[in-house]
Amino acid sequence: MTDGHKPKDDNTLSSASNIDNLPGRLIATHLLVIISVLCLCTLVSSLDALLITTALSTITDAIGGQAQYVWIANSFVVSSTVVQPLYAQLSNIFGRRNPMLVALVLFSLGSGIAGGARNVAMLIAGRSVQGLGSAGLFVLSDLIVCDLVPLRERAKYMGIVISTGSLGTTLGLIIGGAIARADWRWCFYINLPLAIPSLGDMVVFLRLKHEREPTWTHAQKRVDFVGALIFIPSTTSLLLGLVVGDTVHPWGSWRTIVPIVLGVVGILGFLAHQASSICKKPSVPPRLFQHRTSGTAFFLCFTSSVLLNRTTYCLPFYFQSVKVVSPLKSGVNVLPFSIFMIPAAMMGGGLLSKFGHYKPLQWVGFGLISIACGLFSLLDANSHTAAWACLQIIVAVGLGLILTSILPAICAPLDEKAVAVANGTFSFIRSFGFIWGITLPSIIFNARFDQLAPRIEDADLRLRLTGGVAYGYANSGLITSLAGNSRDQVISAYTDALKTTWYAAVGFAVASFFAVCVGKHIVLRTNLETQFGLEEGTAGGTAGKRDDVEAVPETAKSG
Repeated sequence: MTDGHKPKDDNTLSSASNIDNLPGRLIATHLLVIISVLCLCTLVSSLDALLITTALSTITDAIGGQAQYVWIANSFVVSSTVVQPLYAQLSNIFGRRNPMLVALVLFSLGSGIAGGARNVAMLIAGRSVQGLGSAGLFVLSDLIVCDLVPLRERAKYMGIVISTGSLGTTLGLIIGGAIARADWRWCFYINLPLAIPSLGDMVVFLRLKHEREPTWTHAQKRVDFVGALIFIPSTTSLLLGLVVGDTVHPWGSWRTIVPIVLGVVGILGFLAHQASSICKKPSVPPRLFQHRTSGTAFFLCFTSSVLLNRTTYCLPFYFQSVKVVSPLKSGVNVLPFSIFMIPAAMMGGGLLSKFGHYKPLQWVGFGLISIACGLFSLLDANSHTAAWACLQIIVAVGLGLILTSILPAICAPLDEKAVAVANGTFSFIRSFGFIWGITLPSIIFNARFDQLAPRIEDADLRLRLTGGVAYGYANSGLITSLAGNSRDQVISAYTDALKTTWYAAVGFAVASFFAVCVGKHIVLRTNLETQFGLEEGTAGGTAGKRDDVEAVPETAKSG
């Protein structure tokens, strides 16, 4: 110990890293501004991801892209998912600041291109560039928080950042419909007044240290180019198969099956490459999954992301197809979900910082989700407002408690040097789960709807809705145009098919509840070791310069 203090055991804080000193450091101007800007970046990227949902029909009508609506909607999702591990590795080599600035520039540029699009190709290109920038915002926002505060305190501040993302998710559904009525281009231009000031603030305040490479050649050797060349095309192929399945082509079509198979084979090849001696600097090191606590937490990251996006999409779907309200009204109806998830995430982060236990939060969270999803299956066209509002609150609290407890559990058994690749992998799995959160309900719903379709007496209407398209018709206005028995029969089929998707969600939540048991409790580190703290001379600039760093507890070193 270079500070002259007596050595302490792993669970004791030295005076230099005492958690009581943390608040004084966090109120420094630089840190407050950085956290605030990270919140703004997360808000912008999450807002944009959902903004197009309710505005898509208006945009395609205006620009003539009805045949390409799938690509307009999903080009952002695909491009923002496939490059996240690469962002994490590059941030280890070039520091956090430069990749973050590049991400903000790409996001702003993509927003401008999409807003000024004169044809479908230009719009899709703009959305793709936006996605490349958003990928960096997702990965680096979490990573910079990890660089600024110790592991035990991270959940508190991540709760704030994640909550703003949840706010953007809900506001996107409402704002998208409202803006589209006036001028759809502002669905994209609206990002610029938020992203450009964030870029300026980051240039001034985001001054983080990193060890510069001696030469450009040396830096290039640290990039997993071969892994990226395998991972990005493979993931893109898999995601494209999931995107076009049941929308552009049937699930049984070779045009759907071949991309999915190639993607799966490619990802398996990527994992084999990462574990081989050929790969000197893996972007997804196998050691991330070798400890049962981090491995379990990655699984919970996936399942919680599936459940979150399933809820985000299935609730508006219920209001549009069963309650038969407009997309804008459905966005308003899901406000209880987002309003309560924000304080729940912050409360979960605060509890984790205070007590240092993540497993109880995960148990309570998945337990509440299991109960809520089970009760969601009871909703129908006549359900009272109080019923669906209260159930939204229950599931929101459950998801909020989980959101801030996953990443600390992943990082607990890992050393701080692995924090970047762990964050990149966490962000990718989270985004990958979001896609399955849309895909799985559509598969389950359409299959069940086809079984229930005989109750629709009108043969032409029945034929129009079967064959895997019923899920896509929920917000098309078709149900609103029906009357009499046909309307009642279609709503009845939609109601019962939707119940099945909630049953599947219960299965996911219950499996996750029991999976929590597999992970171990590991004492969360209360001091900070990082090469990427604030530069000397800035407020809080001592971060990451301590010699009295707590080692990973012995209990964390064994699976």
